[in-house]
Amino acid sequence: MGDYGHDLLFGAFLTPGNEDPRGVVELAVHAERVGLDLVTFQDHPYQPGFLDTWTLLSYVAARTERVHLSGNVVNLPLRPPAVLARAAASLDLLSDGRFELGLGAGGFWAAIEAMGGPVRAPREAVTALSEAIDIIRGVWDASTKERLRVEGEHYRVDGVRRGPAPAHDIGIWLGAYKPRMLRLIGEKADGWLPSLPYLTNGLDDLEAGNGVIDEAATVAGRDPRAVRRLLNVTGEFAATPSGLLSGPPAHWAEQLAAITLDYGVSAYILMSDSPATLTTFAEEVAPATRALVAQERP
Repeated sequence: MGDYGHDLLFGAFLTPGNEDPRGVVELAVHAERVGLDLVTFQDHPYQPGFLDTWTLLSYVAARTERVHLSGNVVNLPLRPPAVLARAAASLDLLSDGRFELGLGAGGFWAAIEAMGGPVRAPREAVTALSEAIDIIRGVWDASTKERLRVEGEHYRVDGVRRGPAPAHDIGIWLGAYKPRMLRLIGEKADGWLPSLPYLTNGLDDLEAGNGVIDEAATVAGRDPRAVRRLLNVTGEFAATPSGLLSGPPAHWAEQLAAITLDYGVSAYILMSDSPATLTTFAEEVAPATRALVAQERP
Protein backbone atom coordinates (compact mmCIF):
# COMPACT_ATOMS: atom_id res chain seq x y z
CA MET A 1 0.00 0.00 0.00
CA GLY A 2 1.25 3.51 -0.79
CA ASP A 3 -0.51 6.65 0.40
CA TYR A 4 -2.67 5.94 3.47
CA GLY A 5 -4.60 9.19 3.11
CA HIS A 6 -3.84 10.99 6.37
CA ASP A 7 -3.46 14.76 6.47
CA LEU A 8 0.17 15.81 6.56
CA LEU A 9 1.75 16.90 9.84
CA PHE A 10 5.12 18.58 10.37
CA GLY A 11 6.94 18.74 13.66
CA ALA A 12 10.14 19.26 15.62
CA PHE A 13 12.22 16.68 17.48
CA LEU A 14 14.05 18.64 20.19
CA THR A 15 16.82 17.78 22.65
CA PRO A 16 15.72 18.38 26.26
CA GLY A 17 19.07 19.83 27.27
CA ASN A 18 19.47 21.37 30.71
CA GLU A 19 22.33 23.78 29.98
CA ASP A 20 19.74 26.34 28.88
CA PRO A 21 16.40 25.11 30.28
CA ARG A 22 14.50 28.22 29.25
CA GLY A 23 16.05 28.02 25.80
CA VAL A 24 14.51 24.66 24.93
CA VAL A 25 11.11 25.93 26.10
CA GLU A 26 11.46 29.01 23.93
CA LEU A 27 12.46 26.79 21.00
CA ALA A 28 9.22 24.82 21.45
CA VAL A 29 7.26 28.09 21.55
CA HIS A 30 9.09 29.17 18.39
CA ALA A 31 8.11 25.91 16.67
CA GLU A 32 4.46 26.66 17.37
CA ARG A 33 4.83 30.28 16.28
CA VAL A 34 6.22 29.36 12.86
CA GLY A 35 3.39 26.90 12.24
CA LEU A 36 4.61 23.40 13.09
CA ASP A 37 1.97 20.88 14.18
CA LEU A 38 4.04 18.85 16.65
CA VAL A 39 6.76 19.42 19.22
CA THR A 40 8.42 16.25 20.51
CA PHE A 41 11.30 15.54 22.91
CA GLN A 42 13.69 12.67 23.47
CA ASP A 43 13.07 10.78 26.72
CA HIS A 44 16.19 9.44 28.42
CA PRO A 45 15.54 9.67 32.19
CA TYR A 46 19.00 8.26 32.97
CA GLN A 47 20.73 11.12 31.10
CA PRO A 48 21.77 13.84 33.61
CA GLY A 49 22.46 16.21 30.72
CA PHE A 50 18.74 16.27 29.88
CA LEU A 51 15.76 17.77 31.61
CA ASP A 52 13.09 15.27 32.63
CA THR A 53 10.97 14.95 29.52
CA TRP A 54 7.61 14.61 31.27
CA THR A 55 8.20 17.75 33.33
CA LEU A 56 9.31 19.57 30.18
CA LEU A 57 6.23 18.45 28.23
CA SER A 58 3.98 19.76 30.99
CA TYR A 59 5.78 23.08 31.11
CA VAL A 60 5.70 23.49 27.33
CA ALA A 61 1.99 22.61 27.27
CA ALA A 62 1.38 25.56 29.58
CA ARG A 63 3.41 27.88 27.34
CA THR A 64 1.71 26.92 24.07
CA GLU A 65 -1.85 26.97 22.73
CA ARG A 66 -2.09 25.02 19.47
CA VAL A 67 0.81 22.65 18.89
CA HIS A 68 0.53 18.97 19.83
CA LEU A 69 3.16 17.46 22.13
CA SER A 70 4.75 14.05 22.56
CA GLY A 71 7.73 12.19 23.87
CA ASN A 72 9.83 10.79 21.07
CA VAL A 73 9.63 8.25 22.52
CA VAL A 74 8.63 7.86 26.20
CA ASN A 75 10.83 5.35 28.04
CA LEU A 76 8.39 2.66 29.20
CA PRO A 77 10.73 0.67 31.51
CA LEU A 78 11.16 3.72 33.77
CA ARG A 79 7.54 4.92 33.63
CA PRO A 80 4.96 2.39 35.00
CA PRO A 81 2.06 2.10 32.53
CA ALA A 82 -0.84 2.74 34.93
CA VAL A 83 0.84 5.90 36.23
CA LEU A 84 1.82 6.88 32.68
CA ALA A 85 -1.78 6.49 31.54
CA ARG A 86 -3.04 8.86 34.23
CA ALA A 87 -0.26 11.34 33.55
CA ALA A 88 -0.99 11.28 29.80
CA ALA A 89 -4.73 11.74 30.29
CA SER A 90 -4.12 14.57 32.75
CA LEU A 91 -1.79 16.41 30.40
CA ASP A 92 -4.23 15.91 27.54
CA LEU A 93 -7.07 17.37 29.61
CA LEU A 94 -4.98 20.34 30.77
CA SER A 95 -3.79 21.07 27.22
CA ASP A 96 -7.23 20.78 25.59
CA GLY A 97 -6.44 17.56 23.74
CA ARG A 98 -2.91 18.28 22.52
CA PHE A 99 -0.96 15.29 23.84
CA GLU A 100 0.07 12.18 21.90
CA LEU A 101 1.90 9.20 23.39
CA GLY A 102 5.05 8.26 21.53
CA LEU A 103 6.14 5.10 23.36
CA GLY A 104 9.26 2.95 23.31
CA ALA A 105 10.12 -0.47 24.75
CA GLY A 106 13.53 0.68 26.03
CA GLY A 107 17.01 0.22 24.69
CA PHE A 108 19.93 1.44 26.82
CA TRP A 109 19.47 -1.35 29.33
CA ALA A 110 22.57 -0.76 31.45
CA ALA A 111 21.52 2.84 32.03
CA ILE A 112 17.93 1.77 32.69
CA GLU A 113 19.15 -0.82 35.22
CA ALA A 114 21.30 1.80 36.92
CA MET A 115 18.14 3.86 37.46
CA GLY A 116 16.40 0.89 39.08
CA GLY A 117 14.58 -0.30 35.99
CA PRO A 118 14.36 -3.81 34.54
CA VAL A 119 16.63 -5.36 31.93
CA ARG A 120 14.64 -7.10 29.22
CA ALA A 121 15.54 -9.31 26.29
CA PRO A 122 14.02 -8.25 22.96
CA ARG A 123 11.10 -10.67 23.16
CA GLU A 124 10.42 -9.64 26.77
CA ALA A 125 10.46 -5.97 25.81
CA VAL A 126 7.80 -6.52 23.14
CA THR A 127 5.61 -8.51 25.54
CA ALA A 128 5.97 -5.83 28.21
CA LEU A 129 5.03 -3.10 25.72
CA SER A 130 1.96 -5.04 24.60
CA GLU A 131 0.84 -5.46 28.23
CA ALA A 132 1.47 -1.76 28.88
CA ILE A 133 -0.73 -0.73 25.95
CA ASP A 134 -3.57 -2.85 27.37
CA ILE A 135 -3.19 -1.20 30.77
CA ILE A 136 -2.95 2.31 29.36
CA ARG A 137 -6.04 1.93 27.19
CA GLY A 138 -7.86 0.26 30.06
CA VAL A 139 -7.13 3.15 32.43
CA TRP A 140 -8.31 5.62 29.78
CA ASP A 141 -11.60 3.75 29.32
CA ALA A 142 -13.79 5.53 31.86
CA SER A 143 -16.98 4.34 30.14
CA THR A 144 -17.24 1.44 32.59
CA LYS A 145 -17.02 1.28 36.38
CA GLU A 146 -15.61 -2.24 36.19
CA ARG A 147 -12.17 -2.16 37.74
CA LEU A 148 -9.24 -2.91 35.49
CA ARG A 149 -7.37 -6.16 35.89
CA VAL A 150 -4.43 -7.18 33.71
CA GLU A 151 -2.29 -10.14 34.74
CA GLY A 152 0.82 -9.95 32.57
CA GLU A 153 4.32 -11.36 32.68
CA HIS A 154 5.82 -7.93 33.28
CA TYR A 155 2.96 -5.66 34.32
CA ARG A 156 0.03 -6.38 36.60
CA VAL A 157 -2.87 -4.27 37.79
CA ASP A 158 -5.46 -5.80 40.09
CA GLY A 159 -8.63 -3.78 40.43
CA VAL A 160 -7.37 -0.31 39.57
CA ARG A 161 -10.03 2.37 39.18
CA ARG A 162 -10.33 3.66 35.62
CA GLY A 163 -9.95 7.24 34.49
CA PRO A 164 -9.62 10.01 33.90
CA ALA A 165 -10.54 9.76 30.25
CA PRO A 166 -8.33 11.97 28.07
CA ALA A 167 -9.77 14.97 26.23
CA HIS A 168 -9.32 13.25 22.86
CA ASP A 169 -8.34 9.82 21.53
CA ILE A 170 -4.63 9.97 22.32
CA GLY A 171 -2.55 8.33 19.63
CA ILE A 172 -0.12 5.64 20.79
CA TRP A 173 2.84 5.84 18.40
CA LEU A 174 5.54 3.20 18.75
CA GLY A 175 9.20 3.70 17.91
CA ALA A 176 10.09 0.34 16.36
CA TYR A 177 12.23 -1.43 13.75
CA LYS A 178 12.14 -5.21 14.31
CA PRO A 179 9.41 -7.57 13.04
CA ARG A 180 7.88 -8.41 16.45
CA MET A 181 7.48 -4.72 17.29
CA LEU A 182 6.11 -3.96 13.84
CA ARG A 183 3.51 -6.70 14.26
CA LEU A 184 2.53 -5.20 17.62
CA ILE A 185 1.98 -1.86 15.89
CA GLY A 186 -0.38 -3.47 13.42
CA GLU A 187 -2.24 -5.27 16.20
CA LYS A 188 -2.60 -2.50 18.80
CA ALA A 189 -0.96 0.87 18.05
CA ASP A 190 -2.08 4.04 16.29
CA GLY A 191 1.20 4.95 14.64
CA TRP A 192 4.68 3.85 13.58
CA LEU A 193 7.44 6.31 14.54
CA PRO A 194 10.91 5.30 13.29
CA SER A 195 13.88 7.59 12.65
CA LEU A 196 15.22 7.79 9.10
CA PRO A 197 18.91 7.65 10.19
CA TYR A 198 18.23 4.32 11.94
CA LEU A 199 16.66 2.64 8.90
CA THR A 200 19.53 0.41 7.77
CA ASN A 201 18.28 0.14 4.18
CA GLY A 202 16.79 3.61 4.01
CA LEU A 203 13.40 3.97 2.37
CA ASP A 204 13.32 0.27 1.49
CA ASP A 205 12.84 -0.40 5.21
CA LEU A 206 9.72 1.77 5.15
CA GLU A 207 8.20 -0.43 2.47
CA ALA A 208 9.14 -3.63 4.30
CA GLY A 209 7.90 -2.29 7.64
CA ASN A 210 4.61 -1.17 6.13
CA GLY A 211 4.08 -4.67 4.80
CA VAL A 212 4.56 -6.25 8.23
CA ILE A 213 2.29 -3.69 9.92
CA ASP A 214 -0.42 -3.97 7.28
CA GLU A 215 -0.49 -7.76 7.45
CA ALA A 216 -0.65 -7.76 11.26
CA ALA A 217 -3.42 -5.17 11.24
CA THR A 218 -5.46 -7.20 8.76
CA VAL A 219 -5.02 -10.39 10.79
CA ALA A 220 -6.16 -8.46 13.90
CA GLY A 221 -9.27 -7.27 12.06
CA ARG A 222 -8.08 -3.68 11.75
CA ASP A 223 -7.88 -1.40 8.73
CA PRO A 224 -4.15 -0.80 8.05
CA ARG A 225 -5.02 2.80 7.19
CA ALA A 226 -5.85 3.35 10.87
CA VAL A 227 -2.12 3.22 11.63
CA ARG A 228 -0.46 6.57 10.90
CA ARG A 229 3.09 6.37 9.54
CA LEU A 230 5.39 9.03 11.05
CA LEU A 231 9.08 9.62 10.40
CA ASN A 232 11.81 11.44 12.29
CA VAL A 233 14.04 13.04 9.66
CA THR A 234 17.27 14.97 9.49
CA GLY A 235 19.07 16.79 6.70
CA GLU A 236 20.50 20.12 5.65
CA PHE A 237 19.30 23.07 3.64
CA ALA A 238 21.71 24.07 0.88
CA ALA A 239 21.62 25.96 -2.40
CA THR A 240 22.33 22.87 -4.50
CA PRO A 241 20.55 19.48 -4.27
CA SER A 242 22.95 16.70 -3.30
CA GLY A 243 20.90 13.77 -2.03
CA LEU A 244 18.09 12.79 0.29
CA LEU A 245 16.99 15.86 2.30
CA SER A 246 20.04 17.84 1.30
CA GLY A 247 19.34 20.90 -0.80
CA PRO A 248 16.92 23.82 -1.09
CA PRO A 249 13.43 23.68 0.48
CA ALA A 250 11.81 22.85 -2.88
CA HIS A 251 14.06 19.79 -3.15
CA TRP A 252 13.01 18.67 0.32
CA ALA A 253 9.34 19.16 -0.57
CA GLU A 254 9.61 17.05 -3.72
CA GLN A 255 11.27 14.23 -1.81
CA LEU A 256 8.87 14.30 1.15
CA ALA A 257 5.87 14.38 -1.17
CA ALA A 258 7.22 11.32 -2.96
CA ILE A 259 7.75 9.51 0.36
CA THR A 260 4.16 10.30 1.34
CA LEU A 261 2.71 9.03 -1.92
CA ASP A 262 4.98 5.99 -2.21
CA TYR A 263 5.33 4.88 1.41
CA GLY A 264 2.38 6.45 3.20
CA VAL A 265 4.30 8.65 5.64
CA SER A 266 2.03 11.45 6.81
CA ALA A 267 4.05 13.11 9.59
CA TYR A 268 7.60 14.43 9.31
CA ILE A 269 9.39 15.39 12.52
CA LEU A 270 12.64 17.28 11.97
CA MET A 271 15.51 16.44 14.31
CA SER A 272 16.93 19.91 14.82
CA ASP A 273 17.47 22.45 17.60
CA SER A 274 18.08 25.32 15.16
CA PRO A 275 15.35 28.01 15.13
CA ALA A 276 16.29 29.01 11.58
CA THR A 277 16.12 25.43 10.31
CA LEU A 278 12.74 24.84 11.97
CA THR A 279 11.45 28.08 10.44
CA THR A 280 12.45 27.02 6.94
CA PHE A 281 10.93 23.59 7.50
CA ALA A 282 7.63 25.09 8.69
CA GLU A 283 7.27 28.05 6.36
CA GLU A 284 8.72 26.67 3.12
CA VAL A 285 8.95 22.86 3.15
CA ALA A 286 5.61 22.08 4.81
CA PRO A 287 3.30 24.12 2.55
CA ALA A 288 5.16 23.07 -0.60
CA THR A 289 4.95 19.39 0.37
CA ARG A 290 1.24 19.66 1.11
CA ALA A 291 0.62 21.32 -2.26
CA LEU A 292 2.51 18.60 -4.15
CA VAL A 293 0.66 15.80 -2.36
CA ALA A 294 -2.70 17.49 -2.95
CA GLN A 295 -1.98 17.63 -6.68
CA GLU A 296 -1.49 13.86 -6.82
CA ARG A 297 -4.24 12.68 -4.48
CA PRO A 298 -7.68 11.99 -5.99
